[in-house]
Amino acid sequence: MLARLSLLTIAALASFLTLPALAEDKKAVADWSASVKFPAGEKPVMLFNGKDTEGWEGNTGANETTKYFTVKDGVIVARNEADNAPKTSNYLLTKKSYRNFRLIFEGKLAESSMHSGIAIWGKKFEKDGEKNSYQGHLVMFPSGWGFYDLFRRNSIYKDDGRAVKADNKGGWNRMEILAIGDRIRLAVNGQLVADWRDPKPELCEEGPLGLQLHSNKVAQEVQFRGLILSENPTDEMITVEK
Repeated sequence: MLARLSLLTIAALASFLTLPALAEDKKAVADWSASVKFPAGEKPVMLFNGKDTEGWEGNTGANETTKYFTVKDGVIVARNEADNAPKTSNYLLTKKSYRNFRLIFEGKLAESSMHSGIAIWGKKFEKDGEKNSYQGHLVMFPSGWGFYDLFRRNSIYKDDGRAVKADNKGGWNRMEILAIGDRIRLAVNGQLVADWRDPKPELCEEGPLGLQLHSNKVAQEVQFRGLILSENPTDEMITVEK
């Protein structure tokens, strides 16, 4: 039987939702968060405190030429201008590593048409002098929906049309990633859009999660919020509409 979020998690969500934000965004997040029910035994935690990047590492420092990740109005903003666009895809990485997990979050492409994604099952990777890149799996959104194996096999799964259909074009997409064993499932706005098993399970290793700012030559911005995670989850999707 499904159980509601723990009191501790509810308190964390309540704290998150009191941060300054547009009224319509606060209501949307509140409505969504209240509707999320985790199975009994799962212990969901907030990866993002809504205030800063505590628990994360990446290009967040004072150097404006490499500062790509900031927090504004309870949202993680990944952004570059045309004159400081990353030559190699850049990631804000969790300091903790994860193997089997359920991640529920919202993402929005605010500027440019370049995709972003959540990197999983890999490791921090240095490429062309960029120390905060990633080698591993990437769950891509909201353009180029699919799965990618960064700096190894490249494209490993392409959307069969379900993700494109479920995509809230230009708005927030509510997503659930369920990663267990060699299997990745993705739900977008209540619809199951991908269910894929890696034929090379040896590449599905414990690693940090990464929020992607893709390499580019133009100004771009992608936003993330929510970011609720439970480890060793039950084998069921919980945001898919019945």
